Amino acid sequence: MAYSRTFYGTGYYIYHQYMPGASLSQPIRAWDGKTPPDPAVLDLLRRSGTDIAPKTAARLSGRVDLPKSGEVTLTTISDAPAMIRALEFSIPADQAVAFSRATLRITWDQRKHPSVKVPIALFHGTGTLYSRDHKREYLVKAFPVNVRYGGSRAHLACYFPMPFFREAKIELLGDGETDFSDIDWSVRHEPFDAPPAHVGYFHATHRDHPEPELGKDLVLLDTRATEGGGDWSGSFVGTSLIFTRNCMLKTLEGDPRFYFDDSQSPQAYGTGTEEWAGGGDYWGGLNMTLPFAGHPVGARNLKEAKSDEDKIHSAYRFLLADLMPFGKNAVISLEHGGINQYAEPYETVAYWYGAPAASLVKTDVLDVGDAASEQAHGYVSPDASKPYEITSRYEWGPDLYITGAKGRILYPMEFRSLTQPDIPVPDEARLVVAFPAHTDTGRKTATRSEFTLRIEPKNFGVMLRRKLDYQYPNQRAKVFIADASGPQISDGGLDWQPAGIWYLAGANTCVQSYPPGELGETRHTVQTSNRRFRDDEFLVPRALTEGRSAIRVRVEFTPVERPLFPGHPMSELVWSELRYDAYCYVMPEWSPDAK
Repeated sequence: MAYSRTFYGTGYYIYHQYMPGASLSQPIRAWDGKTPPDPAVLDLLRRSGTDIAPKTAARLSGRVDLPKSGEVTLTTISDAPAMIRALEFSIPADQAVAFSRATLRITWDQRKHPSVKVPIALFHGTGTLYSRDHKREYLVKAFPVNVRYGGSRAHLACYFPMPFFREAKIELLGDGETDFSDIDWSVRHEPFDAPPAHVGYFHATHRDHPEPELGKDLVLLDTRATEGGGDWSGSFVGTSLIFTRNCMLKTLEGDPRFYFDDSQSPQAYGTGTEEWAGGGDYWGGLNMTLPFAGHPVGARNLKEAKSDEDKIHSAYRFLLADLMPFGKNAVISLEHGGINQYAEPYETVAYWYGAPAASLVKTDVLDVGDAASEQAHGYVSPDASKPYEITSRYEWGPDLYITGAKGRILYPMEFRSLTQPDIPVPDEARLVVAFPAHTDTGRKTATRSEFTLRIEPKNFGVMLRRKLDYQYPNQRAKVFIADASGPQISDGGLDWQPAGIWYLAGANTCVQSYPPGELGETRHTVQTSNRRFRDDEFLVPRALTEGRSAIRVRVEFTPVERPLFPGHPMSELVWSELRYDAYCYVMPEWSPDAK
């Protein structure tokens, strides 16, 4: 995407890479821009806010009271394996606001840690069950969850499928302040016959962030430190979050950054929290609720707020057709303000499916520039540069910031700003390094390189990850794979097979245009970031890896001779390589009997 007359633009796109030969539910076809979506899909989406669970599911129900300091087990389902298809609550409307703070807890198969332990309102997509407009029927009218007011009661429903194999225990915990009465609940479930290795448990991971740390992202989910840690494979499917309790909407400038499977570069990087939740310009301060994104509660400003509950703003985003898979771990993070500068308390929920085992296993590492590693991996690159050192950073937000006497961020800077004497620094200020630089070694080539990597023979394909120097633009190469399981043989004896094109567009230099007036003459302002480190992935088809204990990889650089803009000098065109990691896709091995 490019803009010639303005640098401003918002939006999101999510794309998935599929390994050649993968078994897909349907073929991938380009949209012609005219054919409407499948009517059945549209009809299903129009049913958001209604009961979308199968009518044949068995139903359990009851009515309970919940003491303020107590907990109540609603049901323990041992008729398994099974899948919960609906979880519903109803409470008198005059208790709804307080009920927002009660906690839902769900534990699968008697595991040590609950997979759902979250405030009831936030679980259903809203920071509070307070409705400022009592004429509005739906507070949340999303596809997988909804909150609806009808008659004298508030109704809450969740339709996320939730599989389990031995037992499901569902509980409510009091909020410590209010005694609740006449809580109606119901659970519907049906038999489930898929093997554990094919699915994951449903999780809703709650995090309270009462004092966000200046300069550092909020971490909504780190599976390496969740429910006992270790490896998890599954899919990230959404968020629900409170981003202010005081109508302070500037927190929405914070970007989401998502990292999967050890990557140091975010595979998803957004332009702001409100875009992530389906809005722009803070939704104009208005509330909205759509099937997959929404801003259900919160007054436009403090002056219009009718109560403290009305100052709470929250947002949700659900990923279903565009869920984000991971095979080893997931880190879901979010800035609190454009430079992580706001101290507003947040509360967040990350929705995800996960099995407690890896489906992506790291099997080998080639450290380019290290003589021993190069020799061990048979690294050959006839025209490569000598190893050179780079001291830089990944793309993680501002490197440095200046704080005032009370810790408030005054000015964010890139590292190079330290050399610019025109930046005023107050006497009481101090410089804080948010993301220290590190040094690594690599090479660059304008022709080709080859190397051997060990892999797991029982693989379903291989992911290659390359750490690179992103100052070189539009790095593209043809990738070829050969079987290296047996004794090393001469180059002429290898059966090289094409695996695809490895291409990373752009560089850490970009062009910005911001002329006076929307239709003013284009101005080219070239900007170069100090971020040169980047991780990038390439998927090797299963047909070229299965049954092999090692593969020989050849990358042939194919330059893209495209200037940054017409008339701009061409940058040096090379293939950069600092490190290659080999990850193998495998069937996760775990048992629901393990606690």
